[in-house]
Amino acid sequence: MEDIPTHCIAGVVVNEGPDFHLEVTQVPVPEPGPHEVLIKLNATGLCMSDVHYMLNDIGTPSMSSFQTRSPGHEGAGVIVKVGSDVTSLKVGQRAVSTGLKKPGTYQQYVVSPERYTALIPDGVDDYVAGPVMCSAATMVHSLRTANLSPGQWAVFPGGGGGVGIQGVQLASAMGLRPIVVDTGSQRRELCTKYGSEHFVDFKETKDPVADVLALTDGGAHGVFVTAIQAYPTAMQYLGDRVGGKMMCIGIGPPKQNVITLDPSISLFMVRNQSVSSTIVSSLNEIGLALDFAKRGKLHLEPEVIGVSQWNEAVQKLKNGQVAGYSSPFDKLTADELT
Repeated sequence: MEDIPTHCIAGVVVNEGPDFHLEVTQVPVPEPGPHEVLIKLNATGLCMSDVHYMLNDIGTPSMSSFQTRSPGHEGAGVIVKVGSDVTSLKVGQRAVSTGLKKPGTYQQYVVSPERYTALIPDGVDDYVAGPVMCSAATMVHSLRTANLSPGQWAVFPGGGGGVGIQGVQLASAMGLRPIVVDTGSQRRELCTKYGSEHFVDFKETKDPVADVLALTDGGAHGVFVTAIQAYPTAMQYLGDRVGGKMMCIGIGPPKQNVITLDPSISLFMVRNQSVSSTIVSSLNEIGLALDFAKRGKLHLEPEVIGVSQWNEAVQKLKNGQVAGYSSPFDKLTADELT
């Protein structure tokens, strides 16, 4: 059994709220309960949801209400200890974990309930496996909930971002025909590389909605919104498509980027169109997303940063300057903690 230290590296939130910052420090290593495992993380993804959790701006209970100091829900590592009643997991297995009411993956050693812990298949890198816990698994859930058929059109407003590009790959792997609405040559290249059949640059066209309706012969079968700024107009991409579905995935502050539907005048009811939200996924869907990665159907190109740059990276994420990061726990010396 690995020699488990008494303390470990963690990114701790200071001044929770609009002016928060992340401080790298040492915290006690937690002890797993009877039905929990202790995971030593090798990497964690940095997700925009983490930023909202630290900002405390989305109307959910605050971190402090759970007495949680470290956010994070995209961790990948190795099980180093199991609780007395754990039967399906063992020391040495690679695993992914999440967090909310307990310290999250911005902490090198975390406890994870047995029933919420998924194993990482051989051949799947930690920097891919971590984000699968959130973005890829959520996209699997959203695509399955939409229940589209192979050959149908799936439109991704903001599909060149970290979550969207995983949705594009998964949609393509499921036989759908992805279209991305985004901007920039770099995102165009990335989306085309990973399965987008068309890329509509909203800065280069007068009417991106009209372009999408023309490409889809009247409207998308499904619209998957990961970029919250797209919510006010995303429904328009369904056009005249009977049974078209808009899936809400990206989260943001209340009363911003509002979707307005008026049944008294809107044709969306006549067309049997619908709006649905898919913010979480099941352990089974996490497993499905990991299997897509194992089969080479899901690729990521993360920017990897050391934990000494943690706060800088999170602040850039907060300011919309990056799509996302992965952070390893082995790129910080003891001297940097003093």
